[in-house]
Amino acid sequence: MLGLLLSRLVRKGTLTLVHHDGKKEVFGSGEPRATIRLHDSKVGLEILLRPELVFGEAYMDGRLTADGDLYDALDILMTNMEGVKIPASLRMMRGARRVVRRFTQHNPAKRARQNVAHHYDLSGALYDLFLDSDKQYSCAYYSHTGEALEDAQTAKKRHIAAKLHLDRPGLDVLDIGSGWGGLALDLARDCGAKVLGVTLSEEQLAEAQARAAKARLTDRVKFSLTDYRALAGQFDRIVSVGMFEHVGVPYYNAFFEKTAALLKDDGTMLIHTIGRLDGAGATNPWITKYIFPGGYTPALSEMLPAIERSGLFVTDVEVLRLHYAETLKAWRARFRDRWDEAARIYDERFCRMWDFYLISSELGFRRQKLAVFQLQLAKSVEALPILRDYMVDDERSMRFAGTEHMPRAAE
Repeated sequence: MLGLLLSRLVRKGTLTLVHHDGKKEVFGSGEPRATIRLHDSKVGLEILLRPELVFGEAYMDGRLTADGDLYDALDILMTNMEGVKIPASLRMMRGARRVVRRFTQHNPAKRARQNVAHHYDLSGALYDLFLDSDKQYSCAYYSHTGEALEDAQTAKKRHIAAKLHLDRPGLDVLDIGSGWGGLALDLARDCGAKVLGVTLSEEQLAEAQARAAKARLTDRVKFSLTDYRALAGQFDRIVSVGMFEHVGVPYYNAFFEKTAALLKDDGTMLIHTIGRLDGAGATNPWITKYIFPGGYTPALSEMLPAIERSGLFVTDVEVLRLHYAETLKAWRARFRDRWDEAARIYDERFCRMWDFYLISSELGFRRQKLAVFQLQLAKSVEALPILRDYMVDDERSMRFAGTEHMPRAAE
């Protein structure tokens, strides 16, 4: 039955399926070529019944392996799934997940802390293996394919700072989802801002505070273990990078109402989030179970109504298409180079889980209509210069610490 499904699906590329008894089936033709091996009699049926969950689980457990690199096999499968009518059973499962997503994404403060801890409170030594030296765990900004990850992550921070239009020192900036503190530290040191960074990760908080102390910036940068819903006061600028994916669809109105209240009348806000180019959907069940519980990547059509109802309005939208694919490619290359170290921190099953996460995420941006949205928001039509040129001018004039050269215009 699995072979019948693959025979209907695979047209581009050649996929060889080797069953547990040694039987081989070949599907499709041409490049790329990949071979998948099933190692017990039940795994094929289990994949057929719940492909989006069980395929990744089988790889984690060693019940499914790929000759060479799993990347080519997943690339063939995900490429061929685009533009074809998927089986009725899979359409029903996806439809059911959309129906219940308001319940599965119930995300009060306590659960939000638990969801964040599941991923971001993993050992800091793990993230040291594959992130850049500043530990930027979000989409970099590439000027060309193959650019060094360090340069692309510095360019991302500069690009965001330019959109915040930090036109004078001393501006109060709120960083929602501040991670390990890299962006907040740069905004304070190199743009003269006073920054409050909030996170729900105890691991990230401890490292961010230590970094601020080491940089002697504690008078200008504060980090706090605080849910955005508990914040008070007002800020000249608000920035959120890679956090909106964890808000949850039922909380979009509350998020933008709260940030609108936190933003001064002449303030500016920048949201950087993974998003869907093809409309509302549901989170992949393997990602929900193993990587980002409660997470969801929104479509613009889901974000914009909540923004409009909040009293904020959109002043600029940029869609970064392949930048995250290149980021994930760089992360995976680094992770694979240090696989043995990761296995000593956790185990081989964890490494296969992380490998599957990085592969499937990269291919999601290359093959399945994922992108990154940067939305600039304001409350006043006079909050920003009348011409968009100020973004380019600000970006060219910035020199973040450690930056040796300016990037070329991003492709």
